[in-house]
Amino acid sequence: MFGHSLLEVYSNLTGMPGKLRVPPDEAMLFVANIRERLTILALTEEDYAKLLQLSATNRDAGGAIYDAALAHCAAKANAEVLYTWNLKDFRRLASPSLRVQPPSDLEPTS
Repeated sequence: MFGHSLLEVYSNLTGMPGKLRVPPDEAMLFVANIRERLTILALTEEDYAKLLQLSATNRDAGGAIYDAALAHCAAKANAEVLYTWNLKDFRRLASPSLRVQPPSDLEPTS
């Protein structure tokens, strides 16, 4: 998991409107659970430079840079599958060796 995604989880949980908003201490329980289950990856300065150059070359703009960063982390981790509901963008951004599929295709664990 891309380290920046932990910030997104916290931001989304604590920033939801009204009764859906999760208090910060509860959001941290979610974050802790993620950290226990997943390996957190960080990009280096060189990774960011390559990512930005590739995104500029591909004429990606706006929020697509965050999707590109996630795809870049998946490639860096030699991941075989990237699970997302955003199939169109990630299939465009991911390396050809990375399979992109929806989370609903996950095998149930026992």
